[in-house]
Amino acid sequence: MRQHAKNLTAFVLAGGGSLGAVQVGMLAALTRQGVVPDLIVGASVGAINAAYYAAEPDGRGVERLERIWLKLHRSDVFPFSPLASIFGFFGKTDHLVTPAPLRSLIESELPYQRLEDAPLPCYVVATDALEGTEVVLSSGTAATALLASAAIPAVFPPVVLDGRFLLDGGVSNNTPISIAVEMGATRVIVLPTGISCALQAPPRGAMALALHALNLLIMRQLVSDIERCAGVADVVTVPPLCPLSTTSYDFSQSAALIHRAEASTKRWLQTDGLHHLGAPPGLLPHHHDA
Repeated sequence: MRQHAKNLTAFVLAGGGSLGAVQVGMLAALTRQGVVPDLIVGASVGAINAAYYAAEPDGRGVERLERIWLKLHRSDVFPFSPLASIFGFFGKTDHLVTPAPLRSLIESELPYQRLEDAPLPCYVVATDALEGTEVVLSSGTAATALLASAAIPAVFPPVVLDGRFLLDGGVSNNTPISIAVEMGATRVIVLPTGISCALQAPPRGAMALALHALNLLIMRQLVSDIERCAGVADVVTVPPLCPLSTTSYDFSQSAALIHRAEASTKRWLQTDGLHHLGAPPGLLPHHHDA
């Protein structure tokens, strides 16, 4: 339901796999500057970050989220199994990775069980696997909603919720600026994960390449969404890290990504970044010399 209030600020967090660590640094800088939203919206890994931030939307909450990211390994999210891959190849299963470790991580670390219990209103975006339409979740079991929003097609299985098969929110609306506007936000602050713009070659490995391609799609769609919603609300986008050579499948660089993002966001805020509308250059097509 649309909220009827003036000057509502929303944070919108995009998807991007392991690059979600960037959003932790952005949240740290924004929080230290006293920029706090009235609501938060997220899709895929952005939904997971949003839900954790919504539990404690202050400096202490961001520090807690950072601690989670710093101990995160690829196997905690993508526990690859050769046997599962074989079954998936021959059509015996609809996914390559079991979501059990990710569910366990969410349930053990998230300090509330239902989305409506979050101190900060939190909206999670998933996709109806049959209709291709976006599904906005703001109540019900938080772990189930987050798994649905992060259910990358073919990587994770669809999540069945209220009789609907749900997939990754990125399929329908990975940077859901429009949802924030529908909820009544007059100012939308977008936290993108960015593009691996400094790679000299596509990442090796089927999973890494698939996530990289999905992230490119997400960021290109984000630019279109910023332009489309510009006349409806003030859409401000925190500049992504650039150059960036870490891929969305690499969880070994979380500490560096968090620290770089916090420093760059702090500089952006000091130059009156919150009043700069439109897509930042780092989201537009570009390349870096070797």
